[in-house]
Amino acid sequence: MLSSASGRPAGQRRVVVKARYIKLAGKGLGAAAAHLKYIQRDGVTREGQAGQLYGPETEQADGKAFMERSASDTNQFRFIVAPEDGQQYDDLKPVTRKLMTQMEADLETKLDWVAVDHYNTGHPHTHIVIRGIDDRGQPLVIGREYISQAIRARAEAQVTLDLGPRSDLEISARLKEEIDKPAFTSIDRQLVHDAGSDGRVTPGHQNPEISALRMGRLAKLKEMGFAENVGQGIWSLRGDMEATLRRLGERGDIIKAMHRDLQERGLGQALAETVIHTSVDARSSAARPITGRLIKRGLADELNDRHYLLVDGTDGRIHYVDIGVGDRTPMLVSQAIVLVQPKAPEVRQADRTILDVANRNDGIYDVAAHLKTDPTAQQMFAETHIRRLEAIRRSTGSLERNADGGFPISANYLDKALAYERREAKVQPATVSVLSDQSLDAQTRRIGVTWLDQELTQGGGAGFSDTGFGREATDALTMRRQWLVSQGLASQDAAGNISVKPDVLTVLHRRELANVAETLSLEKGLAYVGVQSGQVVEGKLTGSVTLGIGKFGVVERAKDFTLVPWRPVLEKHIDKTVSGLMREGGINWTIGRSRGPSVE
Repeated sequence: MLSSASGRPAGQRRVVVKARYIKLAGKGLGAAAAHLKYIQRDGVTREGQAGQLYGPETEQADGKAFMERSASDTNQFRFIVAPEDGQQYDDLKPVTRKLMTQMEADLETKLDWVAVDHYNTGHPHTHIVIRGIDDRGQPLVIGREYISQAIRARAEAQVTLDLGPRSDLEISARLKEEIDKPAFTSIDRQLVHDAGSDGRVTPGHQNPEISALRMGRLAKLKEMGFAENVGQGIWSLRGDMEATLRRLGERGDIIKAMHRDLQERGLGQALAETVIHTSVDARSSAARPITGRLIKRGLADELNDRHYLLVDGTDGRIHYVDIGVGDRTPMLVSQAIVLVQPKAPEVRQADRTILDVANRNDGIYDVAAHLKTDPTAQQMFAETHIRRLEAIRRSTGSLERNADGGFPISANYLDKALAYERREAKVQPATVSVLSDQSLDAQTRRIGVTWLDQELTQGGGAGFSDTGFGREATDALTMRRQWLVSQGLASQDAAGNISVKPDVLTVLHRRELANVAETLSLEKGLAYVGVQSGQVVEGKLTGSVTLGIGKFGVVERAKDFTLVPWRPVLEKHIDKTVSGLMREGGINWTIGRSRGPSVE
């Protein structure tokens, strides 16, 4: 029988298993409930319907009851099981139940689990969620080796038993498909495995057909610049072959996903007519901000909750952007105009300040030392540095906090801060700012500052493409100029050229703020009081309003109220007492009447 180039037993069917261990402490339980809801979303069945949870003996498991049983659990296990030949199954439930029964035998405990089958990709797969507790009420322990190897082996054995061993014809056909692939293949994996420390390998194999396939792949790798025939039947593989081919494969997967997303929205032609930019990579020297209209937010990696955006840029390109873990980026309005900025890891000025203060205070950073070093600093500002240190401590474990609240700072602190930033950049490679949640058409007539106005004062759309969203935005700018003329905020000369007044943003903001403040004042029976940079804001956060330049929080006091820049973290603190120091670009908030938790 024809043996596999991947090194698996002859005829063995391949199954991909991804596993994740989840801690449920703090926000974990809520995130777990959200995950359970998400894997049941619409469009995952063969008929495009919502997914249905099932269990060991039920076709319709109760997700709410499962989470209620999980309320006191400390952890949870999640698996994705994807048979390479999953399309041959009419129903994945039997193979999932057999796998879970085998796991129970291996682990010597009953498992409390639910699952959902997905058929919305080219590879049908199953999401399995297991409670982190055994049948004796003790924390469930699953060994690392069992997770990394044994589960996959059990699944492959079961699929091979169900469908029968792969025939020579199947194996040969699958390997032949790999010869021309611009990705890292199982043939490549075996070539790399067989290569010596000098990267040299021969196409020879005990099976003549495998030898021919390896020779064909080496010829393709040579064409792609990854291999070279050095004579006497010996080939040299490029050192970065695996990493580069994996990136090419990822790019191919991304482009396929983009085609699907755009075709669903009737924009299939748009992709063929644009230059494709597949990611914002903070590690790349070519990384740059992207401005455009949001087409879609999607999930690139369901198990690890990594999300992506499709953005129709003002540059005429359609961009695929990895934005990392989903909860780092708040919900985005469909068709919103967004600014995506690569998150380049770098030491902050706050880190340099921390090191400087510590060097003047026997190696300890605390608020008192900061205020002594810089008498002009306010306590709220100094406390932001404590929060910075605490974030680094919790994330990396490279810092300690004394019982009195001070932090010992070593000479290599800046290296630790940079390591933290690099770690954060992997979790969130890019930040997303909403420039406007209004359509271009609505912005052309809005009484208030719009994204169009900001563009008019910063170059009038210079650099916008003459195709796609760039063309639409240029046309909208023309309409906005004409509206500003009608409002006395721009002038038009005899030749038809329009000049926007320098203070247009200030005037528009004042007009909108006055309208909103007057409406709220009448509703609340309170006077409106503005707040300036450097002032302390204190009161009850009662809600929010959206202005042209963004969302604002409403902070009420006994006789008046004010409007302050919004932060998504404030959403869960509505109707609580807050205080904060107003500064350029936002506010440092303290939640609670006294020494409550603080947020930047």
